[in-house]
Amino acid sequence: MPHQVSPPLPAAMISKSPNLPRVPLTQEEVSSLLDSIFTAKTSQASLDAAYGLTNVLINSVGFRGFRQYGILNNIKKSAADKKDGAKRESAMILLGAFFERFPSAQPIIEVVFLLQDGGILAPALDALADKGAVVRESAQYALDALFTNLRPESMVVGLLPALSHYLSRRSGKWQGTVGAYELIGRMADKAKLGMESKEAEKVKEILRESMGKRLAALIPIVESGMHDLKAEVVKQATKTMTSLTALLSNDDVAPRIPLLIKTMQNPSTETLQKAIHALSQTTFVAIVTSPVLALLTPLLERSLNTPTTSQEVLRQTVVVVENLTKLVHDPVEARTFLPKLKPGVQGVKDRASLPEVRELATRAVNVINMAMGDDDGNIANGQIAATTTEDVLKVLEREVKLRGGVAGEPGDAELWTLTKGYISEMVREDVNLREITRVSLCTESYLINITKDNQAPFVAEALQNHFLEEDHLKFGQPIKEETGEIEIVNTDFSLAYGGMLLLSHTNLRLLKGHRYGLCGRNGAGKSTLMRSIAEGKLEGFPSKDELKTCFVEHNQGEDADLSILEFVSKDPELAATGRERISEVLSEVGFTAGPEGRQQQKVGSLSGGWKMKLALARAMLMGADVLLLDEPTNHLDVSNVKWLQEYLRSHTEITSLIVSHDSGFLDEVCTDIYHYEGKKLVCYQGNLADFVRVKPEAKSYYTLSASQVQFKFPNPGLLTGVKSSTRSIIRMTNCTYTYPRAPKPSLEDVTCALSLSSRTAIIGANGAGKSTLIKLLTGETIPQTGKVEKHPNLRIGYIKQHALEHVEMHMEKTPNQYLQWRYANGDDREVLMKQTRVLTPEDKAQMEKFIDLGDGRGGLRIENLMGRQKYKKSFQYEVKWVGMLPKHNSQISRETLLDLGFSKLIQEFDDHEASREGLGFRELAPKVISKHFEDIGLDPEIANHNEISGLSGGQKVKVVLAGAMWNNPHLLVLDEPTNYLDRDSLGGLAVAIRDYRGGVVMISHNEEFVGALCPEQWHVADGRVTHKGHLAVSMDRFEDSRPGSSVASSVVSSATASAINSEAEDGGDMKFKAKKKKKLTRAQMKEREVRRRLRHIEWFVSLVNCCVWAFI
Repeated sequence: MPHQVSPPLPAAMISKSPNLPRVPLTQEEVSSLLDSIFTAKTSQASLDAAYGLTNVLINSVGFRGFRQYGILNNIKKSAADKKDGAKRESAMILLGAFFERFPSAQPIIEVVFLLQDGGILAPALDALADKGAVVRESAQYALDALFTNLRPESMVVGLLPALSHYLSRRSGKWQGTVGAYELIGRMADKAKLGMESKEAEKVKEILRESMGKRLAALIPIVESGMHDLKAEVVKQATKTMTSLTALLSNDDVAPRIPLLIKTMQNPSTETLQKAIHALSQTTFVAIVTSPVLALLTPLLERSLNTPTTSQEVLRQTVVVVENLTKLVHDPVEARTFLPKLKPGVQGVKDRASLPEVRELATRAVNVINMAMGDDDGNIANGQIAATTTEDVLKVLEREVKLRGGVAGEPGDAELWTLTKGYISEMVREDVNLREITRVSLCTESYLINITKDNQAPFVAEALQNHFLEEDHLKFGQPIKEETGEIEIVNTDFSLAYGGMLLLSHTNLRLLKGHRYGLCGRNGAGKSTLMRSIAEGKLEGFPSKDELKTCFVEHNQGEDADLSILEFVSKDPELAATGRERISEVLSEVGFTAGPEGRQQQKVGSLSGGWKMKLALARAMLMGADVLLLDEPTNHLDVSNVKWLQEYLRSHTEITSLIVSHDSGFLDEVCTDIYHYEGKKLVCYQGNLADFVRVKPEAKSYYTLSASQVQFKFPNPGLLTGVKSSTRSIIRMTNCTYTYPRAPKPSLEDVTCALSLSSRTAIIGANGAGKSTLIKLLTGETIPQTGKVEKHPNLRIGYIKQHALEHVEMHMEKTPNQYLQWRYANGDDREVLMKQTRVLTPEDKAQMEKFIDLGDGRGGLRIENLMGRQKYKKSFQYEVKWVGMLPKHNSQISRETLLDLGFSKLIQEFDDHEASREGLGFRELAPKVISKHFEDIGLDPEIANHNEISGLSGGQKVKVVLAGAMWNNPHLLVLDEPTNYLDRDSLGGLAVAIRDYRGGVVMISHNEEFVGALCPEQWHVADGRVTHKGHLAVSMDRFEDSRPGSSVASSVVSSATASAINSEAEDGGDMKFKAKKKKKLTRAQMKEREVRRRLRHIEWFVSLVNCCVWAFI
């Protein structure tokens, strides 16, 4: 039945003090009121009478009336009356009225409803199975009223145990079981992160953390429902389990949750193996807490203890256990769950048949022992002991006793026994979550109706003060505000992008002159936060009228044809600034004035480093109070990075918020670090080094490690005729290139070569011509003099300096769709768009020329190239002539076609053949593409469903990198690869490059990255290229390398012997030997003639048919 919303209680009706006048009712009066409820003619009349009894009880005897008048016994009796449906309905209505109004008036009633004499929850759940619809509806009303009026601590301490007890009963009806599971699921859903008020989110956090600690007991209860015989129970239990997994708040495990739930539903050997395999492929980064352990421990335990588990699955299980255990920071949590896993791991250590598995198990056992603390179970050094229920109970009993104890009315002593435990458990939850301000809330309102002389507020205050002092002893006093500092920003806000919550009710406080480093993983929301501030969309951040804020980014592509001075002068925010002042500031950062100065150059001609300096000059002219610097060192050479450091340090009136993955830069300039932790911003005083000392797990900022983000590059495959990894596969000879309208060449008389073993860094100042050199090598531009030669089958993976240019025309696509578009026709479309592949008017005119081969057929025009085969030490191509049948195709050597001027036609066909070889084992299917993105470090969920426009800079770089690696390139060309990548991704990329079997050439100003990977360097200065080889690489910068290790020695030996350094194989032409074609036997030649004749007949028949149809 539909129930109207009950009106709020008048203030006089809410008993907050025992001193209010109370007129006790007689038993006859109460019985009369109960009769009026149970015998009411309509549901509304019954509801009105129920509200009347509720109000009378609140204003008289309160909670004591339930035991005194036997009200709950009456409700239970009426609810079980199988002959009278109206009575059962009225019992649920009365229960709903009590649940709706009593908890807010006298919270101690929760103990009566949920704990005393087994509670009253079970009859309400059982009524959900009633044959009468109005009874079921009234029961649902009662349960909803109870759920709505409980605070989070009450839900966890009172409601959750009552539901668990009900579900553990074997005699419960399936509808009641569904209702119980639904309530648990609603509790989990209520605890989910959201965008509500700060107070509401704090309540959610308490519920989320408290329920998370109880997942170990909840999961088996809910999992048993997933195997129930009733489909309705299975459906609701599965839904509830999905809601419970949202309590994990662990980004590492989240993508695997659907598979884990499927494994629970169908606990077969196959599903278990799939789940273990998926977990073994997961890179665990986030701290592992009890909710994660509660979910994964049963699966891991089952895998370890099943006799039929294969050695490979055991190996994966042991690896997962070790990786998880390393991230368990709380020994108490470790001692709760790891003892269940330790016997299984010990068994693998003792009995596994493979030595490798035994070795991994030995390592895992050692890690488990370290995580659990010493053998006596003592708290590890520096570990803070959690407050227990007994600790709270002692203080509570003492304070109540000091203030006169409880009231001596009948039944109070018995109820007090339950109530003090109930209060103690709630207070324990708040104290361990450091929500000390809620201690009095969970104490006073429960004591006010049971203690003497209105002493409840004093007991609550004493209890809160006691645990506040304990909190200060454990965690220290709150940091006092800095004296003499000017606060310019102090705001609480939440931040979301699309459907993804990035920050939830966190605080951002900025002091004048401080320089804050913003640190977090790729995709955490660093750039989104900066852009929200810049666009004035961040809640509580001062407007630009109050606080001048400038977002420094290098994005001047839309005004590429303007001169630098004109570009800055046309900025509307600088309209009041004269051109003389603008020119003066530009000169300060290196843009020289005058007719021939750099200020007159076009914006489009600037290198990435100069574009960043231009953006910084604009910020200087604005006189910004707050600088938002997103990767400011991208594209800057060493001298310009030093200039930027000095600029930021010297301007103490400017506050800076900096996103950078350059650890040296953050060490030099930062005064504070803001770190992303669990949807919050946490501030640490000091530079990056000070931050890492406080949080050792952030050491990846100083090492190159693939332990957290792993990149897996595909094997490039073989190159025809190339048997040595040191032989040149691409070469430039005496190349010169000058940009249009430039006074002098950017590069002049450059000669260089690369091999499959090359690890080459191109070094030089901003604007020296490094990117130009790369573009000449890859065919992006054509030299005016000299030549660029490459192996005909060479595949090049190229990432531009401004990596996002690769995807800027595909922002509406998902990464998966972008890769499908790029390789849809079997060729890399980006290769076909290169300048060296685009047909100029001269090339088109060349295609119209007639060629006489001297074979008596006269002049013929080339239509296309149809095939290619080896010819001596080169190739010959099958040429299709315009207007001629395929049988008249000719075989022409590569050299002849080049002499005739068909180089682009040859290059296009060679590119097609190279792509065909590279993509020969690639299936352009969404699942395969998803796996490829996962290998490059991009979450498949993001790759499949998120548009590129919504990705962070680091994620976009991974998309570009995945696109470049899809066709298994032999040579990887990286122009500023470290831009936008966070430290974890940078480490993963470095390890992948180190282990890659193809050649690598890169431009980077990151000395740490170059020094660890590139023994060969090309220095570009004044248009010339100087080669330096045989440099020692710093292998100690890799976390997994040690002096003399096999990893280090193999990489160094292969990298140092590159084509440039080993001229023995570099003196000849770019011609490659191949195996001669095997001579055909006479029988095979006859078969070939038959096939050709049949093809010709089929073609002729089709031609005749076409003519006939045309005639008809």
